Amino acid sequence: MNRLTTSQVIRLSKATLMLFISLFGLLMLHNHFTDYSTNYEYIAHILSMDTTNDQHKYRHRAITSTILHHRIYWLIITLEVVYTLCCLLGTYYLYKNINSNREQFHEAKKPALIGLLIALFLYYVGFQVIGAEWFNMDESKTWNYQDRSRYIIDFIFPLLIYIAMKIER
Repeated sequence: MNRLTTSQVIRLSKATLMLFISLFGLLMLHNHFTDYSTNYEYIAHILSMDTTNDQHKYRHRAITSTILHHRIYWLIITLEVVYTLCCLLGTYYLYKNINSNREQFHEAKKPALIGLLIALFLYYVGFQVIGAEWFNMDESKTWNYQDRSRYIIDFIFPLLIYIAMKIER
């Protein structure tokens, strides 16, 4: 029986965790394309700021154009497509290079790292910074994506660090 070394387990764990985030991206995309209206409604309410406290005080920040709502939602979907494709490609390269030398395995991480950075941009900058701080999404009782995006960030950020680390041999 062939015994796995710690280095092999680390490589396998990196590839497998990338598979997990890729699956998440695929499921998110499936959800957006099969239930466009529900997810669009979230974005429209967040951008319109119609369910936040002090609506009149921050009304100048609101985006009420349905055309812009759809375009911003499609921007979000596009970013999700790009990060998911990068993560899938990164997963493939990591599995493909799982028995390669240290440098080849490390170089195989590039698409995965790019995908994770795009995902971090979307969920942290897009939802936590812009959604919560500019559009006051966190003040809405009904249309609030802040906790959900925080859970996603809590997985992506440590994963980004773990994938980037050169600890495997």
